[in-house]
Amino acid sequence: MSTLDDLFARLREASTPTEIEALQDGIWQIWLMTGHPLLDKYLESGMRAMAAGDYTLAIREFSFLIDASPDYAEGWNKRATAHYLRGEYRASLDDARQTLRLEPRHFGALSGRATMLLHLGDVAGSLRALQRLEHLCPNWPGLQTRLRDLRDQLDEPGL
Repeated sequence: MSTLDDLFARLREASTPTEIEALQDGIWQIWLMTGHPLLDKYLESGMRAMAAGDYTLAIREFSFLIDASPDYAEGWNKRATAHYLRGEYRASLDDARQTLRLEPRHFGALSGRATMLLHLGDVAGSLRALQRLEHLCPNWPGLQTRLRDLRDQLDEPGL
């Protein structure tokens, strides 16, 4: 089994969408390992609730997970996602920030952060998040277009 560092090194060099997706999947598999049955229960319950559209329950389950294991980055990321899906961008950004403090290479949190900042009108912040993502994987599908679009917006007069 590859380590996270190995997978991220390969992700930086990956050039095809299939290769990038396979490496992302390997990274997610590692991120989703809590290492404890009770934590697995909270994670699984929260993910089921989120899939069913019950974001309140998902947030509660992910909060239990975070309380039990505050250094588990994926707990914060999952709660950030549930907040985002409920339209609570500030709460989502707070959780994404914590995710990135614990795992600075978390491409899901970086991508989500860029999207939320753009929704909130922070084009420069969105660009910075995507530039961090570019450092992890320059050939991420669609990334160069998103970066170019944001740079173009920042070059427009009045912004």
